[in-house]
This record gives sequence, structure tokens and C-alpha cells, in this order.
Amino acid sequence: MDLKDKFAVFMRQRHGRLTHEMVLTPGRFGLGQTPDRLQPDSTTSMVCGFCSTGCGLKIHMKDGKAVNLTPDPEYPVNLGMACPKGWEALTPLKADNRAVAPMIRGEDGKLAPVEWDQALHLFTDKIKATMARHGKESVAFLSTGQIPMEELFLLGILTKFGMGLLHGDANTRQCMATSHVAYKQSFGFDAPPFTYKDYEESDVLVFFGANPCIAHPIMWERVMMNPRKPEIIVVDPRQTETALAATRHYPLLPKTDLPLLYGLAHVLIREGWIDQAYIDANTTGFREFARHVQTYHPAAVGKITGLGEARLLEFARAIRPGKRVSLWWTMGVNQSHEGVRTAQAIINLALMTGNIGRPGTGANSITGQVNAMGSRLFSNTSGLPGGRNFQDAAHRREVADILGIDTDIIQQKPGLAYDQILTGVKEGRIKALWIIATNPAHSWVDQEEFRRAAKNLDLLVVQDMYHDTDTARLAHLVLPSACWGEKEGVVINSERRMGLFKKVSPAPGQALSDFYIFKLIAKYWGCDAMFKDMDTPEQTFQVMSKLSVGRPCDFSGIRDYKMIDEEGGIQWPYSAAEAAGAATGSIPAHAGIEKERRLFADGRFYHPDGKAKFQFGPPQPIPEPVTPEFPFALLTGRSSSAQWHTNTRTGKSAVLRKLYAADSYVEIHPDDASHLKIASGDWVIVKSLRGQARARAAVASTVQPGQLFMPMHDVEVNRLTFPAFDTHSRQPSYKHCAVRVEKDADA
Repeated sequence: MDLKDKFAVFMRQRHGRLTHEMVLTPGRFGLGQTPDRLQPDSTTSMVCGFCSTGCGLKIHMKDGKAVNLTPDPEYPVNLGMACPKGWEALTPLKADNRAVAPMIRGEDGKLAPVEWDQALHLFTDKIKATMARHGKESVAFLSTGQIPMEELFLLGILTKFGMGLLHGDANTRQCMATSHVAYKQSFGFDAPPFTYKDYEESDVLVFFGANPCIAHPIMWERVMMNPRKPEIIVVDPRQTETALAATRHYPLLPKTDLPLLYGLAHVLIREGWIDQAYIDANTTGFREFARHVQTYHPAAVGKITGLGEARLLEFARAIRPGKRVSLWWTMGVNQSHEGVRTAQAIINLALMTGNIGRPGTGANSITGQVNAMGSRLFSNTSGLPGGRNFQDAAHRREVADILGIDTDIIQQKPGLAYDQILTGVKEGRIKALWIIATNPAHSWVDQEEFRRAAKNLDLLVVQDMYHDTDTARLAHLVLPSACWGEKEGVVINSERRMGLFKKVSPAPGQALSDFYIFKLIAKYWGCDAMFKDMDTPEQTFQVMSKLSVGRPCDFSGIRDYKMIDEEGGIQWPYSAAEAAGAATGSIPAHAGIEKERRLFADGRFYHPDGKAKFQFGPPQPIPEPVTPEFPFALLTGRSSSAQWHTNTRTGKSAVLRKLYAADSYVEIHPDDASHLKIASGDWVIVKSLRGQARARAAVASTVQPGQLFMPMHDVEVNRLTFPAFDTHSRQPSYKHCAVRVEKDADA
């Protein structure tokens, strides 16, 4: 019985609904995740499905279903701690708006449930017809960093090699493209060097555009566990929760990070506060970089940043060699019109002071989504699996040989980036779009432009766990997918640790894991023979393991899922050669696999010459500066540890809803509020050239005069944001646009 026949059996069971028996023994039907690994009444551990911290949770089972959870005290990431989202991780599974059947939009304009067979025929027939009429580049997909590596990998192989699409990208473009490109250019590979233990081993921690108190609270707990009484420096225009807890806060003017960093480098070089021996042995390009920063005199930089010369000198003195200094950044840097050069300026500080490869050091990017790194390495979008290059003939041959496919079907160029795909939709060049587990009608910069562009599509397919997300409401076809806790696979957190998702609960109705939706599409498309060795996620992981061999991210030493589970996650690289050495005793013995595995301790990087490169370039003007008509700079960011992304999941929890503001709000400085006769709690209208948002005023000195702040989760915010993109990474700049604010006359 082939997969399609098994699917027909599945559809006939209890009028299309999964039975309890099928959930617990899915291998018998070829549609579940794998043969059941759990006892009906037991406790198991798995990685949380929200942010990139990758906390371990203990899931408590009863009658074959997850009924409760607690933080895992043995997991090396969170050490028994959990943020509010983690405690409520099971709640979104039980929401009453789960997508439980495929839905097609009828002539009456409404979505109505249909059988999977009808939905899959519509999907394949419509896309094939579109490609026949308009060419292969008329179809694209947008995926996510929220699903496991195996699903991302299967999707990339299916679309690029099976269906013949060129264009596809992931919403990791919105959060991590900057760091991906910065590391690749500086180190030779997308390789965050740190381990979370570095939070506890630094003498000085510097956070650029990062607010871990709120965005990554477990990471902040690790900072609080540091016994060295560290100096904590925060660089942020806004007085964030992390800035309030820091020993120093440098409230620079928005988007002056790059001049600040070049000014710091100027002072360090001028004063001789650099590690010349490390620079000479392990880097290239320093002489050119030193010439570049010669003009960034402290007095001028102090004026540009608003910090003043004295504070710049104070800052440089704090990070000079002699102490363990770790430099951290996240979306405040990444989501910028010049994020790549800013991230590389941070990397340059670490290289020139020798603060890399040792405990408590590093130029360290904090990832956003739970599997953003898995997406970056294996989604087959901006590069071939394992961090390979589409344009490298040897890389194409390696991938083809391992997958057993013809090299000629592998494109020799990457497809369009996220923003370029949406421009193609707007201009009518892309006619069909498939969106998987992401919600761009809420999250995309200049949101209304996305909504207008979507009307140009002949086919919009949305694959999601909920049928009524902002994006699903625009769809012609909705495919119901399983969620975290209803499927299994591997994800990679910020510190390169590979952890497990497990199936601990049945998916509702006819919802299937994304993995098996992709398998079914391959069957209906007629390219399923390509996946003969990938019947389950774990089999697919083994194929990916082969693709990792010889790459910096080599994890061929990981035997299976059980090994990841027993070891409490494993950081890459962990090659088969290293595993064999550990087994034979030819490398130092230790209890299990080393828990903390930082990179570059030997000073060797991934460029052909083994050296890191100083990368730099001139600062670029702010794309949308303030004007007399729009005199405020709008800043955006995370405002609560109880919210996640577009709030589709966290909004399902009554507990979490009590922990963040019920209404949209905007922070405004008391001086500005007084001038505009605005009081806290007043309804106001915030306007940009693209749209407007209604919010309650929060009068507070957390923002500087002339600046406003709004939480990124509120759907109204991206009606305002400006569509500027980093030229190197194509990442959108969410953190700065020009707006005005006024009292709502109708309130």
C-alpha cells in the first residue's frame, strides 16, 4: 500500500478524524511521525517551540496526551528555569480556532472545508498550470524558522529540486539574515562562536540593541548567575529593562551604532588597547580597517551619537584587553538598513582585542526564532544544504551525489529574497505564493503594501495551525498543519545546540505535520521517488547528516534522535571522526559529550587561509529621517516576555494575556507629551507616510525626546514601518521610521 492509498485509509477513519490509536501508533499508517516513542503515562523532555533560547521542558503525559509541563532541571540551556511562554507552551495546541481540515475559498468568498484529496489536487494542478502559463519563476514560497530542520529541508528539496521552483525564502530573513551574512563574510561560515556558559564567565558583557530581560529572559538569568561581578553595558536609544539593570547605559541616537563602533575602534587603536599578536596571527584586513577608522575622532563621534567624547572614551576603556569581554547583539542591530556592517563592526572589536575563542568572550548573535539557524543551514533557500553555495559546481555535485539526483536540476543561482518575492507579487511577475507557518500580513514591514500585493495573486496557499491568522484570511487555500508538540524533529538554538521536538499530543481533526504535508504534495506532484530514503523525520535527519560531513556544521557524529535526547542537546560541530575519537579514547575523556562547545579556541576560522577578515564600509544615511511634518523617530521592539511574534500562539493563553498591555500603546517622552497636551492613557493616532495606528499614550522617560516606541507584536505597528533593506542581507529595517503623533479627536 503506497502513501496515497494509506492516506485514503486515513481519510475514511471516523469521518476523516484521527483516532487515538492512530496517534499513538502512527507508523502503522505511514502518516504519523514515527512509531510511538512514549508510554501513555510518562514524562519526557523536549525543547520549547518559541524563541531561540532552546529551553528544555519536561512534558507530563496521561492517557497518551500531554497534560502539563515543567522546566527541565537537567537541560544545560535553562537549568530548570522557564519564561512565561515556556510555562504556557501547551496552551496554543488547544485553541478553538485550530485549522482542522483543508479549506478552499468558494465563489461566495468564504473558506469552506474540503477533503485533503481535493485540496492537494487544487494545489498541484493550479501551480502546474501557473508555471506552464507564466514560467517557473511565477511561483514562490515563504517559509519559517518555527518548524524543525527536517521539515525545512524537505520543503527546500521538494520545491527547488522536485517542483522546479527558483524563488523561496524564510521569515528568518526578517530576523537573522544580517548575522548570517556578517558571520559568513567575517569568519567564512555562519558560525556563532559562543555557548551560554559565556554569560556566566565574562568580566564585561556588552549588549547592542538587545533587551534580554524581556526578549530572552532565560539568557538574562544566566547573566545573573555570573559570579565575577561583571560590568554590564547596554547600547540602546531606549532605556529598556536591560538598560535599567545594567551598570552602564549608552543611549545613543537612533541608527548611529556604526559611527559609534568605528569611534570605539579608533580609540582602541590610538591608545594601543588591542591584541596585535592575535590580529597578526589570526586575521586579515586589519591595516585597511585601521585606516578606515582614522577619521572617526572621539569628539566627532560623540556629537554624531549624542553621547559626547568623554563617554566614548569611557566605553573604550571598559572593553580594552585584560578582561574577558563578550559582545552581544540581536534585532536592534539586525533589523537595520546597515545591519551587516554594524554586526561586523562588533565582530571587529572582538577580533582586535582578542576576545574570541576563550571563555566569557565572543562576538555573539542572539537568534530570534527557535530554528532560525536550522533554516539558515538547511532550508535550501539562500544557499544549498549545509551552508553550501548554489554557484559552486563542486557543492552542487556533492548535494546531487548524496541525494541521488541529477546535478542539472540544481539551480546555479539563489532565488529572490523575501522582499524581492513580494515585489514580484506586487508587479504581477509572481502569480502563486505558498506561505508556510508564518504571518506576513501582520509581520511584514509596510504591512498594507503586502495586503494590497496579495490581491494580485491567482493562488495564495497558507499552511498553518490556525485557519484565521491575518494571512490565512487572505488565502485561496488553507492547509491545516500540526504544531510543536504534535510532531518531531530537530531544531538548532542560538548557541548551535541541536535539540528535539517530540510528538506528545495528537493534532486536531485532519491536521498533519508539515513533514507529511510535504510528502503528500510530492506524491501528488509526481516527484516522491526523490524522497525514498526520507519516509520519517529521523530518516531525513540521517540524510542531512550525510550532507553535513566535511562542513563547519558537521554533525555526523550524532547517531540518532535518542543520542540528542540523552545528551541534553548537542552543539555542532560534532563529527563522526570526533565521535570515533571519543569512543577509542584518542581524545581526552569526559562524561558524555562536552556540554559547552565554543568555536575558534585554536584561532582557526573558516576562510581558506584559516583567518578571520575585518569587514567594513561607510555608514549610510537613515532611509527615512524625521521632518517637520513627521518629527518623531519611531522605534519598535519586544515589550513583554509573555508575547511571541504576531501573538497568534501566545494570544491563546489567558495567563499570558494578563501579563501584557491589553491595548496597543506608544511610549512618549514627558516633554513631548506636555507640548502636545497628551496624558498617559489618552488615545492617540500615530501616522507615517504609509498609514496610521491608534494606541494609548504611555508617557515615560524610557524614550528620549523626539522618539516614540511601540511594541512589535501589535498588528497596527507595521502599518507604519518603512520598507528599507540592508543591501548585503536584504533584511528589513523595522527599528526606525518618521512619524507624527496627535490626540485622537474621536476618543
